[in-house]
Amino acid sequence: MRRPLTVIQLLPALSSGGVERSTIEIAQALVAAGHRAIVVSAGGRLVPALEATGATHVTLDIGAKSLRVLRHVRRLRRLFAETGADIVHARSRLPAWIGWWALRGMPAARRPHFVTTMHGLNSPSRYSAIMARGERVICVSDTVRDYLLRHYPATPRERLRVIPRGIDPAQFPPAPRPDVAARADVSARWPQLGGDGPLLLLPGRGTRLKGHHDAIALLADLRAGGLDARLWMPGAREAGREPYIAELEREAQALGCGDALAMTAPTDAIARAYAASDLVLQLSRKPEAFGRTVLEALSCARPVVGWAHGGVGELLAQLQPEGAVPPFDRAALAHAARALVTRAPARAGTMPDTLRTMQEATLAVYDEFDDDN
Repeated sequence: MRRPLTVIQLLPALSSGGVERSTIEIAQALVAAGHRAIVVSAGGRLVPALEATGATHVTLDIGAKSLRVLRHVRRLRRLFAETGADIVHARSRLPAWIGWWALRGMPAARRPHFVTTMHGLNSPSRYSAIMARGERVICVSDTVRDYLLRHYPATPRERLRVIPRGIDPAQFPPAPRPDVAARADVSARWPQLGGDGPLLLLPGRGTRLKGHHDAIALLADLRAGGLDARLWMPGAREAGREPYIAELEREAQALGCGDALAMTAPTDAIARAYAASDLVLQLSRKPEAFGRTVLEALSCARPVVGWAHGGVGELLAQLQPEGAVPPFDRAALAHAARALVTRAPARAGTMPDTLRTMQEATLAVYDEFDDDN
């Protein structure tokens, strides 16, 4: 039987997002396997969810972009020593640097192993290079691994482990198509999303990079071609984004589809949103490290169309090639979308438990250090 480990994960905060979700998922897996899980961050609304797994949270603002953050180096070093940490796992650049400096000040014989996860495609720089310095470097997709090797070619390949992020299919169950009840709920809240035509869904924050303009152009093209399509963009409407929302509304009106569009606050019931839709869009203008939306939507038995770059293109090529569209080709996007809303894509079977696979693969990386000893 493997000896119990103490693993300390480092990240800026526990507010929201994919990095935070992965941190909690690994903490849960560690505790379930009989290990000790500690997370260091500035805190946030997800701390109760972390602590519910049996993990411990230590509040230190190791992601603060200020010289004062350096005072946490000594505190981290003391934490590593007092807990007898076996592994320090950094998930973000500034926390990784703080953790690295804390480790450098420890005797080699008592120094925990250093693991990093590259969750994103950060701009190449000496600052970002810390994420390639782990004794093991976890890449969340082949896209990330290739990006790392291109910009940090001195990184030993044998240190790299590709472990895609995962979802729990129980949280994203297949929905009937159409799901009349789910669509009725959405139409009741936003009447402009009613009707018998297909409902397009673009979940994502209210930032230009998410491709809201492309989604509106697609809506206009489908409607011009005779489809009574509607578009829901949950998450687009955020405090501080009012000028951007006004810009999108003007564009939709100019294209003649403003009355078939709803831009709303984020929804806490995203699986229900997938069920209400007929087609899910992933149109990020910048290549993403991973495409969690693709997995979630396909698990709910909803087709996806997206730009074939980054992690999204990687997943679509593997799981539903009909939805992979050359980046920014408006005509090709409309053609693929029309095909996917009028016939089911050629994808059979159910989604695997990719969350469990991700958890087991990450714990296997931690176990490698025991194998090396």
